Amino acid sequence: MEDETIAVCLHIYDMTRGMAQLMSAAILGKQIDGIWHTGVVVYGREYFFGGQGIASCLPGETILGQPNQIHPLGVTQIPFAIFVDYVQGLADSTFRPDAYHLLRHNCNNFSNELAQFLCGNSIPQHILDLPTEVLSTPFGQSLQPLLNSLSASSSQGGIPVLPLDLDGGRRSVNRAPSPGAVALERAIEDARRDSLKLEERRNTILEKVEKLEKKKAKKQLQQERQSSSSTSASEKKMADASEANTAREGSEEENSKAPREPPIVFKDLIDIRKEYESLAECIAKVGQDDDHQSMAELKQYVIDDEGSWALGDNFLLFIAKWLNDDKPCNDRLRVQLLTVLASAALKDDVILILHQDRRDHVLMNYAHNIDRLPMSEQEALALFMCNLFENGSSSEWLLYISEWTAPHTTLPLSNIRVTTKVAVTALLSDNPLLQDRGSAIIYNLAIKEVKTVVGISSNFIPQHFSLLQMRFTRCISVCVNNKHPSFIHQIDVDIVAIPFFFHFYVSCFVFHCPPNVFNMTSMATFH
Repeated sequence: MEDETIAVCLHIYDMTRGMAQLMSAAILGKQIDGIWHTGVVVYGREYFFGGQGIASCLPGETILGQPNQIHPLGVTQIPFAIFVDYVQGLADSTFRPDAYHLLRHNCNNFSNELAQFLCGNSIPQHILDLPTEVLSTPFGQSLQPLLNSLSASSSQGGIPVLPLDLDGGRRSVNRAPSPGAVALERAIEDARRDSLKLEERRNTILEKVEKLEKKKAKKQLQQERQSSSSTSASEKKMADASEANTAREGSEEENSKAPREPPIVFKDLIDIRKEYESLAECIAKVGQDDDHQSMAELKQYVIDDEGSWALGDNFLLFIAKWLNDDKPCNDRLRVQLLTVLASAALKDDVILILHQDRRDHVLMNYAHNIDRLPMSEQEALALFMCNLFENGSSSEWLLYISEWTAPHTTLPLSNIRVTTKVAVTALLSDNPLLQDRGSAIIYNLAIKEVKTVVGISSNFIPQHFSLLQMRFTRCISVCVNNKHPSFIHQIDVDIVAIPFFFHFYVSCFVFHCPPNVFNMTSMATFH
């Protein structure tokens, strides 16, 4: 699966227009190149934070004019809809207008947050360090009370720009549009209307042509039937062909309207209140104050249904702390935590939590070690991964191909590789419950990315078939259907030879896993 990449860059403005570079040495006793304002440019707009909250405009259209520097941050594969949800969440929580502080929580902090979310990179460190550098001077310390008072009243000010526009449209602020802009907008609107009218006329003409062709074919068929009886066999063949074409068209239309196969998830398996209370009991014994705060936020999210904005900035640190705690006495705590997360995975805004993990990969690094975990943790982890297929955005997250290096190794990992390893490890387990969840993940992978099912195979120990044959129907049913008629032909094995065919199907997903995890072989192994 190939994701579209969008360029991300940072616009850097000197708010003193060069005066800081000229006079800072004399005033502060040290050289400062500028007093920086920054904005992140992505999806054709520039986003930044100020006393009026998060705002956006076309690149370079603030009162500061064109940027002094344009610093590339990288590229992103995050869909625009997810980006919109994330920025709106920041606007309603961490980066509200009243949260702005000239020194401690300003436009540069917002730019850094957005840059890490979009592409995992930070803005230049000297920009983030500027307030500390200024305040470390005697003159800066004498100005601190004044700067604090300016921060307290900053919600009334800010850079005059367009307000936050997450639809990418333009809005006017405190000025009337120019006549040229009005004329251009009218011309665009007229062209849009003309295009719609032209499309309607084209569709009408095509419908009429289609009806005429059908009438002509029907009339021709009737004339041929009334002709010599010697042509009866030919007439029957034509009628059969016409009926077959009609039936095929109807079948194609029905298939196009058919809904996509729903994923297999376990919605009714979790009593969230009971599981949360069990987790709270475990945390009460070993947790600290910050853990109890994270538990209160988790309760708001999974029980009170307050939305992901209820989770604080340290929530992922809470998850990482306990998932990476390998003390045997805390095995039950980790199982309960994963079970509660499996319930959270069913929520449509869980993707906002997952994207906060783009830098450290806490969840995926933990999942990659599934074969080293106790059986109870493997079951809970497989449940969590399976339930992430409930929503399109979180299921796409499981299939990301961007690579990172696993801790303490040089092994390249990606979300799709880890997801596949969890699925195959669970399916080949001796535990029936884990087999069930593994086959559900493989089914969900197939309906999301069925093209990867054909092309690469591996050879598993034949004894595994006795453990897996009860899951075969679930795994193969999604592939052998009218949408993929060439599947069996491409495999080129006898479907009657179920053990070999099943081993091939399961192994088709292994190509995402590292070579040292499974013994990869060629198709010749099956012949």
